[in-house]
Amino acid sequence: MSVSTNRVLKALLIVIVVALAGLLYAQQRTSAPSLNDFWKGKDTRPLVDRLEEENREIYRERVTLAAVTGPRAGSIIADLGAGSGFMVEEFSKLVGPEGKVYAVDINPEMLRRIAESSKAAGMQNVETITCPEDSTNLPDNSVDMVFICDTYHHFENPVETMASVHRALRPGGQLVVVDFNRVEGVSEEWMLQHVRAGKDVFLGEIEQAGFQLINEHNLPMLAENYILRFRVKK
Repeated sequence: MSVSTNRVLKALLIVIVVALAGLLYAQQRTSAPSLNDFWKGKDTRPLVDRLEEENREIYRERVTLAAVTGPRAGSIIADLGAGSGFMVEEFSKLVGPEGKVYAVDINPEMLRRIAESSKAAGMQNVETITCPEDSTNLPDNSVDMVFICDTYHHFENPVETMASVHRALRPGGQLVVVDFNRVEGVSEEWMLQHVRAGKDVFLGEIEQAGFQLINEHNLPMLAENYILRFRVKK
């Protein structure tokens, strides 16, 4: 083999390695690392206004969504990416006084708001946990269910975060993921720019993290979002 051929092959190999590294990086991080800057803001008013718009279908259908998620009375559920806490309130009712709801978020100001509103409402089964970008900060084997709603696409480190979710779930625990239906050529431009990948990609990533799909819930009132339910692989 000639020297020039060797050089071409080496150059081609470098291109392939760089491309694969870029693909792995894209899978491990969101397409826009600054995507969460807005959600880290100290002023919670615009955040709450955004999350609790009546035309936002998951807020409008929060009672139905909580019922479909189905945490049992006395169980422990973590709302990862709890935001303004509107799902925390619904879960608190379902698990009852013998259960617990962990409200987990990257924004301590939003969690402070959840803690205050929970106390005012007499919801003594709610506990807040501030988490970094790559972990839930939940104790190992501590929860029966993890709920991730319109938050998975915000994960900048999905591999590490989902490993933390896996560790936090008890044997037999379940994971419920709600996220946007992102379809090239169909979805609006804002969604294509905001959400880094579609359902099939996210499904593959979650399965790689050690989860097995149980089913997909099809709710006619949800046009923009899908609901996937997983169990920890045996």
